[in-house]
Amino acid sequence: MGRGGHEESKKATSTTPPVEVCTPFPAWSTSPEECEAEFKVTSSYGLQSDEVLRRRQVYGFNELEKHSGPSIWQLVLEQFNDTLVRILLIAAVVSFFLAWYDGTKHGDEISITAFVEPLVIFLILIANAVVGVWQESNAEKALEALKEIQSEHATCRRDGQWVRDLPAKDLVPGDIVELRVGDKVPADMRVLYLISSTLRVEQGSLTGENASVNKTNKKVDLEDTDIQGKDCMVFAGTTVVNGSCVCLVTQTGMNTEIGKIHSQIHEASQEDDDTPLKKKLNEFGEALTAIIGVICVLVWLINVKYFLTVEFENGWPRNFKFSFEKCTYYFEIAVALAVAAIPEGLPAVITTCLALGTRKMAQKNALVRKLPSVETLGCTTVICSDKTGTLTTNQMSAVRLVAMGEHAGAMRSFKVDGTTYDPHDGKIHDWPVGSLDSNLATIGKIAEVCNDATVTQAEHQVIASGMSTEAALKVLAEKMGLPDGLGFSSNPSDLLACCQWWNSNEKRLATLEFDRTRKSMGVIVKSKSGDNSLLVKGAVENLLERSISVQLQDGSVVPLDENTKRVILSTLHDMSTSALRCLGFAYKTELDQFATYDGEDHPAHKLLLDPSNYSSIESDLVFVGLVGLRDPPRQEVYKAIEDCRAAGIKVMVITGDNKETAEAICRDIGVFGQNEDISMKSLTGKEFMALDDKKRLLRQKGGLLFSRAEPKHKQEIVRLLKEDGEVVAMTGDGVNDAPALKLADIGIAMGITGTEVAKEASDMVLADDNFSTIVSAVGEGRSIYNNMKAFIRYMISSNMGEVASIFLTSALGIPEGLIPVQLLWVNLVTDGPPATALGFNPPDKDIMKKPPRRSDDSLITPWILFRYMVIGMYVGIATVGIFIIWFTHESFLGINLSGDGHTLVTYSQLSNWDQCPTWEQFEVTPFTAGTRTFSFDSNPCDYFQSGKVKATTLSLSVLVAIEMFNSLNALSEDTSLLSMPPWVNPWLLIAMSVSFGLHFLILYVPFLAQVFGIVPLSFNEWLLVLVVAFPVVLIDEVLKFVGRCLHSSGKSAKSRKNKEE
Repeated sequence: MGRGGHEESKKATSTTPPVEVCTPFPAWSTSPEECEAEFKVTSSYGLQSDEVLRRRQVYGFNELEKHSGPSIWQLVLEQFNDTLVRILLIAAVVSFFLAWYDGTKHGDEISITAFVEPLVIFLILIANAVVGVWQESNAEKALEALKEIQSEHATCRRDGQWVRDLPAKDLVPGDIVELRVGDKVPADMRVLYLISSTLRVEQGSLTGENASVNKTNKKVDLEDTDIQGKDCMVFAGTTVVNGSCVCLVTQTGMNTEIGKIHSQIHEASQEDDDTPLKKKLNEFGEALTAIIGVICVLVWLINVKYFLTVEFENGWPRNFKFSFEKCTYYFEIAVALAVAAIPEGLPAVITTCLALGTRKMAQKNALVRKLPSVETLGCTTVICSDKTGTLTTNQMSAVRLVAMGEHAGAMRSFKVDGTTYDPHDGKIHDWPVGSLDSNLATIGKIAEVCNDATVTQAEHQVIASGMSTEAALKVLAEKMGLPDGLGFSSNPSDLLACCQWWNSNEKRLATLEFDRTRKSMGVIVKSKSGDNSLLVKGAVENLLERSISVQLQDGSVVPLDENTKRVILSTLHDMSTSALRCLGFAYKTELDQFATYDGEDHPAHKLLLDPSNYSSIESDLVFVGLVGLRDPPRQEVYKAIEDCRAAGIKVMVITGDNKETAEAICRDIGVFGQNEDISMKSLTGKEFMALDDKKRLLRQKGGLLFSRAEPKHKQEIVRLLKEDGEVVAMTGDGVNDAPALKLADIGIAMGITGTEVAKEASDMVLADDNFSTIVSAVGEGRSIYNNMKAFIRYMISSNMGEVASIFLTSALGIPEGLIPVQLLWVNLVTDGPPATALGFNPPDKDIMKKPPRRSDDSLITPWILFRYMVIGMYVGIATVGIFIIWFTHESFLGINLSGDGHTLVTYSQLSNWDQCPTWEQFEVTPFTAGTRTFSFDSNPCDYFQSGKVKATTLSLSVLVAIEMFNSLNALSEDTSLLSMPPWVNPWLLIAMSVSFGLHFLILYVPFLAQVFGIVPLSFNEWLLVLVVAFPVVLIDEVLKFVGRCLHSSGKSAKSRKNKEE
């Protein structure tokens, strides 16, 4: 069977002289003997123990590095790099000290209510930090998952003896290792010799290939070749699925292919960029900082006369008078300004909206692992997709069956439908009715019996075990039916009825394993009649070379002449150019020594122990037909590609598969046209890396294909696209895909076929491994972003109104209308429900017909900014106006306000209220608010401080009402409420009711009213609030109309310009 027994008995000694550290040795392009000489070792003895220790000092242990991530405190501090967070932190600290100062100044016991504002802000900051740290602490999990796929033990020859269960981390370059079926490869190794006749390794997780690959000990002629081309190498982390061998360790630890991937994942994780939305919010925060700074300076300049006076003598300033109390008062106004300007509820609302988005996506089989990915999906411009399993089903299927005709040289071709392992999926076109002819029956028999795969029903899907090509042949034979014309059973529990029938009629006696030399597999079977026959399947050219006859349609056998061979090879060429994987079928009834073979005790059995005899046994065959198989494209992918094209998203296919197969699939699914010239659109990974101007190729319009791609190629493509300003979504399932998944803006792993490494490195996991799910997720991401824009604009416009209110209060010199804790309540609680409800706005019907937004597009355009400045000014005028009206008017617009008995003052008195102590005969009568009575007999001037409670309540209520009406304006950026009425989003109406309910709660619950410094309002006062608040809807309707006119004229101008060009 191999050299195993011979080598085991060979006794030898080894001096193993010291080895020097050198550059990577191309072990794959040298013979086993040259490899042994290079590493100064023999396969019969292995390394000596002292040499192992010396080499370990040079190369280290065979394990992946442990990268120490940032400490928990570093992660916490990073959460405060955000500009908005810093402003909030400063506001909270200042607010805390002012509350403490006010309490100690008056000598009273400090009430906890004084600290409500700073405590709430601190709680917001803590919650934000906890979420941020939790998300970032998951970043290095891909590296941990990578370590789990490493082998833990190995069988190694040292000092002439095999050492079983040696810890894999103790291996060093030069070690001799034995591998058997099921073993995980512990390091990168050169195959020295096979113990079995064949060796097959599953390395798809590393290369992207969808089938296990055969390995040999023969050298590869090219020194510079990709992983797939290194047929004599086995790589760490892959698995032996068939056969056994002895290998020489060439690379360990971080120098292995999986070690390189580990390094690439770590490097990619260091390059994590902020999402487009976070960048926009940071820019907004910086602009907001500047605006707050300017307004605070203006407030201080306007009010500096109240706390700093200077007397001049002879033109020189003398007698400076500074009031610390008034200075802190205006400092409090500045703090209120900061609280008003910052949308404190924005982080919570964004998180809620993204979380709701993840639930919607989960219903569409897209499982989002990182919340910000939802928003980033919306501006994806390029999707780099793997082929196998994403664009295709990852289930091999027979698509064309070719049988022999009525005479020599005549062929029959049948098209086969179906894309899964379910025999009931699809049919064979133009299939003969009734009983199968002899030729088709023979093809069905060989496909079923010369086969080691199994197909089973598991829950709601059919799954295969064994080689995918053999599973596809089982399914084909089931579709073909039985010779007596019964066909396969329609009973789902009888999945392989034909298989059971054939196996009961043809008992397998021996198997001639597949090998790379003869490229075929054979089985000796005994039929019910008692005759033995040999059934063979394999590469069509190889079978034809060993065939002397062909079987015709009626079962008769005629000699294989040159014309028939030419017709078969021509058919094979046509099928191969369509990227089909072709297999031929043949049989033999004249078996000579094996005519009476019945098992291991038969004299001819010794011939089966040596695989070199298989070619002679499989000679003088009768050729019966061939089949074309492929991994078929998913049915829904073609439309998904069309949707991408309509949405302005470029699709690039990056696969480890061969070029011809990938090109055929790309033409089928619409990435390329059927007759499109793709000479500069389809390249191998190596060809792409050799280009001088790679970006020029990537900027081409239309789809692109990169085949035979390695991890470094995928990373380079993603890196170049990101440098060009593209937002890249990258799909992958294998370990080799993890670095690129980590580097991409959106890494998308496969849920079914994906490795844990790929899933941990990804931002999103596809539960169904389907490309069309990505496209659906992009559409959902766009919708979510549009809704986020709506509530961000809504919250910012509301904050502008609050800033305008405070600024006008300060500029006019009237008492402070709104205090920070009230503004905080409005920003966090009252604004929260409507802002969240805006996240439920229905998506636009043409959302996937528009090009993707650029990642640097502004959240707020100059026109939108102007609109909300106008709205903000109205909010400021309304809130300050109603404050003034209560102090100065007995009635307004016919609404009587004198019912509470409060004292009226002139506007002049109100704007100069700080001079109240100098006024003579100033008296204030008591007034009622709810169940409370306010009297000012001891200090009439207190009317402008504690007595403003009703006016403050009116201002706060107007602010709340305006913001509720403003949320209706935010339903659409430009569409009128007449075209898009409020009930298109019923959640918004519910949210408005909740917000009003919360406002009523703090008004009419005495304890809460005391905390917020407000009192209950009468019916007339509520009427005035609504009258003052409602015009905000009319003002924005006018502004929307102007916006539509501007947009329409701009679009017409652009259209004319395009026509002229």
